[in-house]
Order: sequence, then structure tokens, then C-alpha cells
Amino acid sequence: MTKEENEKRLANLKAIVSNMPNKPGSYQFYDAQGTIIYVGKAKSLKNRVSSYFHKEVDRFKTKVLVSKIMNITYTVVNTEEDALLLENNLIKKYKPKYNILLKDGKTYPSICITKEYLPRIFSTRTINKKWGTYYGPYSHIGTMNSILDLINKLYKPRRCYFPITKDSVTQGKHTTCLEYHIKNCDAPCIGKQSYEEYNENITQAREILKGNTRKLSAEIFKRMQKLAEELRFEEAEVLKQRYLLLENFCSKSEVVSHTINNVEVFSITDDDNTAYINYMHVTNGSINQAFTFEFKKKLNENAEEIMQIGILQIREKLESTSNEIILPFDIDLALENITITVPIRGDKKTLLDLSIMNGKQYRFDRLKQAEKLNPEQKSVRLMKEIQNALKLPKLPYQIEMFDNSNISGSDAVAACVVFKKMKPSKKDYRKYIIKTVVGPDDYASMKEVVRRRYSRMIEEQQPLPDLIITDGGQGQMSVVREVVEDELHLNIPIAGLAKNDRHRTNELLYGFPPIVIGMKTNSELFHLLTSMQDEVHRFAITFHRDKRSKHALHSELDDIKGIGPKTKEMLLKTFKTVKRIKQADLEELIKVVGKVKGEIIKEHFNNIEN
Repeated sequence: MTKEENEKRLANLKAIVSNMPNKPGSYQFYDAQGTIIYVGKAKSLKNRVSSYFHKEVDRFKTKVLVSKIMNITYTVVNTEEDALLLENNLIKKYKPKYNILLKDGKTYPSICITKEYLPRIFSTRTINKKWGTYYGPYSHIGTMNSILDLINKLYKPRRCYFPITKDSVTQGKHTTCLEYHIKNCDAPCIGKQSYEEYNENITQAREILKGNTRKLSAEIFKRMQKLAEELRFEEAEVLKQRYLLLENFCSKSEVVSHTINNVEVFSITDDDNTAYINYMHVTNGSINQAFTFEFKKKLNENAEEIMQIGILQIREKLESTSNEIILPFDIDLALENITITVPIRGDKKTLLDLSIMNGKQYRFDRLKQAEKLNPEQKSVRLMKEIQNALKLPKLPYQIEMFDNSNISGSDAVAACVVFKKMKPSKKDYRKYIIKTVVGPDDYASMKEVVRRRYSRMIEEQQPLPDLIITDGGQGQMSVVREVVEDELHLNIPIAGLAKNDRHRTNELLYGFPPIVIGMKTNSELFHLLTSMQDEVHRFAITFHRDKRSKHALHSELDDIKGIGPKTKEMLLKTFKTVKRIKQADLEELIKVVGKVKGEIIKEHFNNIEN
């Protein structure tokens, strides 16, 4: 690989990293042959993956790994623990060259309830469904041990490994062991605890492992209160700890649950030209495949049509054998021996939500990447969003905003800012000193400025704006319309940004009479409009501050013809104040500034007094 090719490769990889989200997940590195050579996990995908491309990376093996990377993909999950579980699944599936492969002894443990006559409950890293029912796996060992401890204390399942049967119990082949004497077991092996009672306890233990803890929590809480009333505080404290543990218990991760096996999840998100189908394959409750495929629209196909062809193509490409498909909506797709599920709640709905999140994230990343390569694309997209929201006849290429600024009517000014292609065009900004309005009248000031602005543009035959946005609600929109439409007979759309009681912008108004345009206040477009509003505020206030400062610094010495800045400086340095300069006699003035200037100053103040 030449130096130029390597630089191009690194630039492409860094572009991928720059668009990655700051969310937990798993990432995969691919070599030139498209083989996964490394799988990693991260609390923040963007921060972790970008660290591989820092100049200060000095580990030889890391440098070798980075030199082999030709492509990067990733899967977003909700928590760091889920990222760890997903990483484990992918490493076991693909066995990447640069990963340490977790052996069976290092895999995540589950809790097993055996299928014996008197079932046992224990943790294991070996899954064999012939032996019993498995719950988990658990990525946090402490949580699993706490649940086992809770079950052991509440229900005392046997801990021995004897092959106990109904006949062996009936024939008295067993004797009590130490666990019975230290009260860890109620000895069902010798009949001291009935078979029915023991299995009822096992049934309740299953409910804990399934996460159905509400009823059990209520029972423990009731017992705890009763013990407290009987002043048995130590025993009540033990139950309190169990109660708190149950309340905070989360039975299983959304990424891994042995209740879901060999299932595929599809979700779709699209825009005008492209559809993105996210695919996840779930085996034994674990995600072991996750991809997002792009489909270019040819004839403006809808989501159902794209999903139909997409499922067929993806299943054929991946040689799928799953007999259940989870979808966000029902489609007309007849596949032999295939069940289509549209979940409303539960584990399958959680997996579907995760697929939808990954699809949206992939689309967002692709959009950001395209907009970085072509900034004009973002501007056009935002202009289209405004055009669609306001139903404008054409794209709002040029947008103008106005704002007034004064203090009790003094030093009244106004400003106009211009945005072209959604970006500030500062050379077109204009400042206005209010000339015809007396006192603090914002509506009259706005009328004057708008009239002056567009009368001049008409006179000079300058291109008029495609949209005017007022900094205010119906009142400001109304006075601008009176000038633009009624006086100047111009057809320019007028919108307004209205504030709530807390003086925060929360609505976009448009139309006559104005109506609220449905737009989320946390959307990219609304943030851009409020940033325009902040810009016109800044420009108007800066102009007003400068004008007020000049007025505040004005001195009587400024009105004396023939007296320049240096002379004023000499006078103030000697006499300190204008009042003392007025009181000084001619000889004192001549000593400081000379005869000619001294006479000019003295004559000026004498004329004022007279």
C-alpha cells in the first residue's frame, strides 16, 4: 500500500469514526477481505474507536491492528453491560484474529432449575436444556449471587447432589445432612418437608427469576411490618434487605434471554430517496448478528413494499433458517413455516425497539457523513423542512429577521440580519437609527425600519427575501404585514417566533390569522431558527450599546470648535473636571493650551453663560 493509499484509507476510517454516536455498543473492524479481525465494546463508541487513531498510540500490536483495518461497523445498545454481552457473542461467533477468545469457563453464568424429582437451583456456565430450565445469563455476577442467596434464604432448595427419587424417599434411603442442621434445608429427602410444599417453593423461585416479584415483595413487606410490630427488629431488617433487593431486581438483560431463540428482527426507517432496514438475528436470546442494509428507492416505494423485498433478499443473502420474524407492522408476506410477530409489549417489543434505534442511528450517521462531504446538502434539507412546514411556494433561500433595542425610548435603534442558504450573510446586515418614533414604541419602530428596508430594496431593485421572521408573536407579525402587504404591496411570507411566560421561544407562528406550526422545540430546525433569533438580538443590542456608550462619553468639550482630542486630554489632566475648566481664568487656560486655544475655550463658555 502506497503512502497516498494509506492516507486515503485513514481519512475514510476517521470519517466513519467522526459520525459514530456517544452511546454504548459493540464495534467491529474488517480487513481488506471483509473478514472481522477485531470486536470490541465501549461505553462511548465514538470516544473508544477514535482512540485507535490517535498519534500517541505507541503499542506495537495496536499499530499492527490499525494498519489492517479497512472498514468499521458497530451496533448500538442501551447499557454498557449489554455491550459486553454483545461483544462476547460476536467474539464466539466470528473468532476474530486480534481478539482474546473467551473459553467456556469464562462465559457468562446462568441460573438453572433442574428437572429432578426435587429440583435444585444453582449457577452454571454450561447450557444444556435437557437438564433443566435456564435463566439469564447474568453479566453482573454479584446480582446473580444475590438472587441465589435470596432464593436459598426464602425457599431453602436442597444443595446436595444425590439422585433423589420418589422411591428413594419412600424407602428411607437418605439421612439428614449438615445443611438441615444449620437450617439451610428443610430435609424433603426424609419427608420432613412435603413434596407439594417443596415444589410450591420452586414455583415461587421461578417467578423471582422471571421478574414477577410484585406479589412476593408485598408478602415480604407485610411480614416485615409484622415482625417490627412484635419488636423483632433484627429479623425485620433481614426481610427489609430482601425486600429492597426484590424491588431493584431486573431479571434479565434485553440483549440476552434464553426465552427467545432463533428469531429475526427487522425494522425500517426511510427518507425521500433511501430506505434503511435494520436486521438482527437472535439465538438463545442473544444478538449474534446485526446489520443495516440500504435500499435505493426507484419508484417511490412505500415502507411495506420495501420491507417485503428486503426481507426476502436479506434472508437469502444470510442463508437464514429462522422460523419467526419480528416486525414493526404487519405485511403481506407468505413464507412457508414462518411466523410473523408484531409485538406490542414484552421482550420481543424491547428487541424491536432496539432494532429501530439502530436503524435510525445508521440513517442519521449516513446523513451526517454526506452533509460533511457536501455542506450544501444540509442547507437544502433545512430549507426544504421550512418550506414543507410553512407550505411556502419556493425554498426560503434568503431569510431576514428584525429586532428593536432601546432603553425607555432613548437611543432607539433597530437591526436586520440576513441568512442565505441558512447561513448568516453578514455583509448584508443593516443597522437603523430610529428617526420618526418618539418614546418606547416597538410596533411603530418596527414599521419604520421595515418600510425603510424594503422601500430602498425596491428602489435599488435588489432581490427581496423569500421569508421574513419577526422576533415576536401576532403583534409584530401584524405590523410587518401592514407595511409589506398593505403599503408596499409585496407578497413576502411572514412568520413569527413567539415566547412563553418564561420569555423562552417555544412556538413558530405563520399565516393570517397566525397559527402555531407543529414543530418540536428540540428539533434541529427549531434550534436553527432560535439561533437566528439570538443573532439578530446580538446584532441589535451591540449596536444599541455602542450608540449609548458614545452618548454617555460625550462631553461639553466636544462642542468647542477647534479643540481636538489631545487638547481635551491636556485640559482634563490639569483641571480634572469640565466644571473646573469653566471656572478657570484665561491665564490658567493659556498656560495649559496656549493663547489661541485658551481664548477659544474661554469665549465658548462665556457665550453659554450669557
